[in-house]
Amino acid sequence: MNVTGDQALVKKINKSLILHTIRRHPELSRARISEITGLNKATVSNLVAELQQEQLVLEAGPGESSGGRKPLILHFNAMAGCVIGMELRVKQISAVLCDLNGNVLAETEAPLRRHDLAYTFEQMKTMIAGLIAGVPSTHYGIVGIGVGVPGMVDENGVVLFAPNLGWEMVDLRSMLEEHFALPVIIDNEANSGALGELHFGRGQDVRHLLYISAGSGIGSGIIISGELYKGSRGYAGETGHMSIEAEGMPCSCGSRGCWELYASEKAYDLAASELPSYQTRELVRYAAEGDEAARGQFHVMGNYLGIGLTNLINGFNPELIVLGGALSEAREWLEEPMQRVVAKRTLPYHKQQLEIAFSALGSRATMIGAGFSAAMHFLGHTRVMV
Repeated sequence: MNVTGDQALVKKINKSLILHTIRRHPELSRARISEITGLNKATVSNLVAELQQEQLVLEAGPGESSGGRKPLILHFNAMAGCVIGMELRVKQISAVLCDLNGNVLAETEAPLRRHDLAYTFEQMKTMIAGLIAGVPSTHYGIVGIGVGVPGMVDENGVVLFAPNLGWEMVDLRSMLEEHFALPVIIDNEANSGALGELHFGRGQDVRHLLYISAGSGIGSGIIISGELYKGSRGYAGETGHMSIEAEGMPCSCGSRGCWELYASEKAYDLAASELPSYQTRELVRYAAEGDEAARGQFHVMGNYLGIGLTNLINGFNPELIVLGGALSEAREWLEEPMQRVVAKRTLPYHKQQLEIAFSALGSRATMIGAGFSAAMHFLGHTRVMV
């Protein structure tokens, strides 16, 4: 396959390469950027000058010299603008205001008492407007909004199917862009969480990662060779709806025996005995106080988490699995039964060099990842793939 590009495209690719090299590696000189990227020093110098004019790169003074004149050190200007990252959950909405490098500047959340679109959209608008009102002074201001949604989302930001919300064919991106006049990125919440962990959490420097979001349902963000895998139509990762019980309970998706019925917050309503609470945060508190019903419920759910993880490990052979979402708060009681099941059932070669960890970003992973997607849309990430 022949790949061609005009001079403008080559410049765009090189400029993007330099910007993201500086973003990922703080305190670089122009000479060091040339070494890392393979671009000649004149090209680096010219494109860095353009990035400085655009306020995306700053000079931070002289660095250490190995002989001769001290080099000028460059920094990515994370405060050139801000983004909003939001997670739409079944029982609440949460959002963060971040700089362009994922650092949280403000955070807010509110309960979601109904799921009808009109009500939910009003709550989203109110929360986003509140964060915009408090944005610090930056060169570009708010440059984008990212939203993680618990459902299937197409490449145009349309929520095709969100069974836990009762939504179908909701053009959420167009609705938000029309109201706020800002670029909007909509994605599955587990995909956003995977990006958050890959770039800012436990997944840094990992090439093959599975992020499991376990809360009101279960979804997976799949990272293969350092890239988010979405499948042929963009719908990959709906692992909460893989059957782990052939003739199990009916699920809202239309199937039976789905993983999330047994290993997400949906399992509370199907518990064998009465629980002291049906909210994860409160149930964690009861477990910490020694409540046997709460601890027993988490133990059962840990077993089922292990069964589902075993299927994913045998199928994907990842380096790292990160568990996030609301249930990550119950790590103390979930981890032992989960790890035991995985150790017993997983194929031996798949367990080699495999780590299963809980999210370093906690409940913020999806919000930070959604904000990161909005930041990358603004900054551009032009590459050639053959």
